[in-house]
Amino acid sequence: MRLLLDTCTFLWLVTRSSELSSEAIRLFQSPENEVYLSSVSTWEIGIKYALGHLPLPGPPSAYIPKVREEHGVRALPLAEESTLYVSHLPDYHRDPFDRMLVCQAIVQNLVILTPDPELRRYPVRTRW
Repeated sequence: MRLLLDTCTFLWLVTRSSELSSEAIRLFQSPENEVYLSSVSTWEIGIKYALGHLPLPGPPSAYIPKVREEHGVRALPLAEESTLYVSHLPDYHRDPFDRMLVCQAIVQNLVILTPDPELRRYPVRTRW
């Protein structure tokens, strides 16, 4: 399975948060799965860090690539096809970062690992 981590899921995984479901941990740790972090999520993390809304042990430019690689998570760039797909989405979710993750998952046939019930309203596969 090809998994796309929601931003919160990635942060919870690298900090071993109790917020994670047992299913999310199992899927993340399975060597059969390819796990991705979108550049959309790194953008969101950078913005929240700069605004003082997300404390991290270091600047995102150094911290995020380091922990992503340590956890075997692949980087997923944002492709034009995914950005253009947003015009097909109903307006269920107001968060532009989450909407773009949905687009990437649909276009690239990924499963989003997310606790967000609003994302399940879209025609995208999710697990939690």
